[in-house]
Amino acid sequence: MTPIRRFASGALLTSALLASVLVNTGCLPIFAAGVGVAALTALDRRSVKTQADDTEIELRGANRLPMAIKGAPGVSVTSFNRRVLLTGQVPSETDKTDAERTMRQVAGVTGVYNEIQVAPRVEVSTTANDAALTTRVKAAFIEQKALDSSAVKVTTSNGVVYLMGLVTAREAPAFATAASKVSGVRRVVTLFEFISDDELAAIKANNNPKTVPTHP
Repeated sequence: MTPIRRFASGALLTSALLASVLVNTGCLPIFAAGVGVAALTALDRRSVKTQADDTEIELRGANRLPMAIKGAPGVSVTSFNRRVLLTGQVPSETDKTDAERTMRQVAGVTGVYNEIQVAPRVEVSTTANDAALTTRVKAAFIEQKALDSSAVKVTTSNGVVYLMGLVTAREAPAFATAASKVSGVRRVVTLFEFISDDELAAIKANNNPKTVPTHP
């Protein structure tokens, strides 16, 4: 499988994946979940403010899309570093265009990658398979000791894996290759923003980094 670029140990793995699932489903005790989320936040290369903005952007998008397009239930909104990825299916080109226009009007959004398909909405089984693929791709990153798995956000739509993150030119192909080798992945699309080695070193030296300039 050929990665496509746009713009540019067992116990540890099991623990990390379990923590991720439990936090996302709300099954962890409040205190434990809080500690886990704090740890993940500290590892993220975005500033804490940017992470909060991304969450807010996703929530606003989910609230506004149903008022803008008929096919809103088939669209997923993913925000990373205030750049939005739209995936899923809608009935018409007009809906696809309106979805992008709606997201560009959301406060804080600096760009939109419109990967929506004009097609019938996929079956529930496909959605479940996409979720499983996302988990397996994240697992593949964790297994690769040389990769900083917290640097990249993974989204899967109809077997296509999208990678968003702040990465160096050296890291980008390694992430794309690791994702492309996961069984079931049809295609890999990278939507990375690039940082220099010096910028990465500065982020790692600071648990609460300021907003890092990115290069297309």
